[in-house]
Amino acid sequence: MFDGIANSLRSALTVMSRGGKLTESNIRDGLVEVRKALLEADVHYDVATNFIKRCTEQAIGEKVLKSLRPDQQIIGIIHQELCNLMGPTEHSLHLRRDGLNKIMVCGLQGSGKTTTCGKLARMLKEQGHRPMLVAADLQRPAAIEQLKIIGQQIDVPVHSESPSGTTPLKVCLNGLAAARQAGSDVIIFDTAGRLHVDSGLMNELEQIDRKVQPDQILLVCDAMTGQDAVNSAKAFNEALELDGIILTKLDGDTRGGAALSVKEVTGVPIKFVGMGESLDRLEPFHPNRMAGRILGMGDMVSLFEKAQQEFDTDEVERQKERMLSGRFSLEDFRSQMKMVRRMGSLGDLMKLIPGMGGFANHNPNVDADKDMGRVEAIISSMTAYEREHADRIDRSRRHRIARGAGVDPADVNRLIKDFQNAAGMMQKMAGLGAQDKLKSMKGMIDGGMLNPASSMSMGKERSRRGPADPQVAEEKRKKARKDSKKQKKRNR
Repeated sequence: MFDGIANSLRSALTVMSRGGKLTESNIRDGLVEVRKALLEADVHYDVATNFIKRCTEQAIGEKVLKSLRPDQQIIGIIHQELCNLMGPTEHSLHLRRDGLNKIMVCGLQGSGKTTTCGKLARMLKEQGHRPMLVAADLQRPAAIEQLKIIGQQIDVPVHSESPSGTTPLKVCLNGLAAARQAGSDVIIFDTAGRLHVDSGLMNELEQIDRKVQPDQILLVCDAMTGQDAVNSAKAFNEALELDGIILTKLDGDTRGGAALSVKEVTGVPIKFVGMGESLDRLEPFHPNRMAGRILGMGDMVSLFEKAQQEFDTDEVERQKERMLSGRFSLEDFRSQMKMVRRMGSLGDLMKLIPGMGGFANHNPNVDADKDMGRVEAIISSMTAYEREHADRIDRSRRHRIARGAGVDPADVNRLIKDFQNAAGMMQKMAGLGAQDKLKSMKGMIDGGMLNPASSMSMGKERSRRGPADPQVAEEKRKKARKDSKKQKKRNR
């Protein structure tokens, strides 16, 4: 997400720091590059122009030019302006605890509107609400069946009617009566979409708006459509007075221009973002966190929130005790990997860690998800006994495990060696104080098991050098030592 704009912005910012001290001239040159990066990311022309104007007014001044770290101040200005551009934070739906809350969801066909209705219902159910979905999209018959299936998956009732002999307004009014009878406290109307904005669509939506009188009208926008998303948001807002926008497909190959433009153009806050097709991938939109990701500052708050949602607290505590007592096994390591992988793509998680955003760019040969999958496959090919007693895995066992995992025996050997080194350090850490434990952890990170650039490169060395067997490698080392001794004798 936002990889293109993030890389372009970072390149533009380097223009300012060339030649050491910042001057008014290179600040202006740098901001010209920033503007170019925004336009290339499909940011609305007026939005990009006004953004640079505000940044320039703050950057060209004695306070910045004479500061100790002017380059950092420039980044701070751009970060704050990005926050202002996309903010303020407003992801509350302002739901009442008494009575029925009515949410009308609209958008063009293909924007992910029906799936987003399901995600919204799932999120509200987890918050303790009793939602009902209404299939009022009669324009696309498959939308009714799709919403029914989603309702079954998340265990939320769906009101639907046959498209023949009815209208979207009738479906909405009948759904309203059904929700009151069922005791629901939130009703979500999945209204009809079109391939593009037209008068027929707007008349239909305006009619539903007048008769149903929703408490919230949310527009679903496909972020991958760039300027089209901004234009459609503007048209919908003029007709319906939107309360919020949900941007979808931000996990795809999008340039990010819609996210940076839509709020500025419409004045309507972005409330949520869709980060995948899975029904649990709807996230509240935080402008400050998004600005941090765009500028490569990471987003540790989102990372911790993901960890809290996916990690089993009791299991983490148990593994922590085993780790510090020196009883940490390969089975424990596999359990930790599974918890981490439930949080999403490792490549995406790395971008949330400050300083790690450019890891994939600087290490194109490292596929973190693939390499972690390989490690998990190796551990899964072991018996329960072998996972608990890695030191008992001999040459024949390594070959059997390698065949089961579809890897080279050298990969198995490397994993066991790295794990044993890490386990040894963990055992030493058990009796250390807090400061010494931190030093030991640093050694583990620098040396192997916990270093992404090292432990995730399994198979890369082998691909360059060819297949290797541990026994053959040991024989080569012995021969090298003998040759070294002979050379020393000759020198004497």
